[in-house]
Amino acid sequence: MDNTFGNRLKKLRTEKGYTQKEFAEKLGISPSAVGMYEQDRREPDNTVLAKICTLLDTTPDYLIGFTSQKEEQDIGDVIDDFTKLLMSQQGLMFNGQPMTAEDREKIVIAIKSAAAIVIPKTDKKTGGM
Repeated sequence: MDNTFGNRLKKLRTEKGYTQKEFAEKLGISPSAVGMYEQDRREPDNTVLAKICTLLDTTPDYLIGFTSQKEEQDIGDVIDDFTKLLMSQQGLMFNGQPMTAEDREKIVIAIKSAAAIVIPKTDKKTGGM
């Protein structure tokens, strides 16, 4: 089964071009520990897992099999999620100044405008703009 922690770890490690020894050195653990992780004989603690995710540019959810890293996500959904997060945060500051709800709305509008410029809408009927 290729969706085990060990298989996913090995796949990502090799895609990044790390040998087990190089990877272990970056993590501050032994190469045999990396080997045991890849054989699903041992699991890393949370500190090592966080380092693994950073080095391999992935998430714990992907490594442990909760999600598929290949999932595509629409930028509009990402912006919507960010908007909800931005609007729900208390005490946000920018350059030492408190941000108002209006400031937050301006940021969201700026991000949506930038996305619209970078990723122009296509005509769904013709496939053109």
